[in-house]
Amino acid sequence: MQNMSNWVNIVWLVLCLMLPFVAQAEQTSAGSSGEQGSAGVIQAFTTDKSEKSEIVSIEDDTKRLVMFVMGVPLLLLIIATVALGVAMGVYGKPVFVPHMVCAGLSLTLALGHAVVGIVWFYPF
Repeated sequence: MQNMSNWVNIVWLVLCLMLPFVAQAEQTSAGSSGEQGSAGVIQAFTTDKSEKSEIVSIEDDTKRLVMFVMGVPLLLLIIATVALGVAMGVYGKPVFVPHMVCAGLSLTLALGHAVVGIVWFYPF
């Protein structure tokens, strides 16, 4: 235990001796860049000088077509899920597995549809 205590004291001593050098380096770097450094960082985030590539720039008509193509199967899967749920709950049909498969596919497609809609059309 005594040996471990010696190592802890040595580490503390080295850290305390390094503290003035770290503080001096921090002062010189803050003094040289000053407010211009932080303003430059903020300005780099607020201005976008990059050009949109052809991969990212998709026409609005194409975006709406993709959303429609995702929406039609989503609507059909929701209707099928409801129909299977009613058949199972009201009429006692053994359709639990198809009902759960349709529900899982509906949820997956709904999440994808929501994410694409938010990413493409959020700023309107």
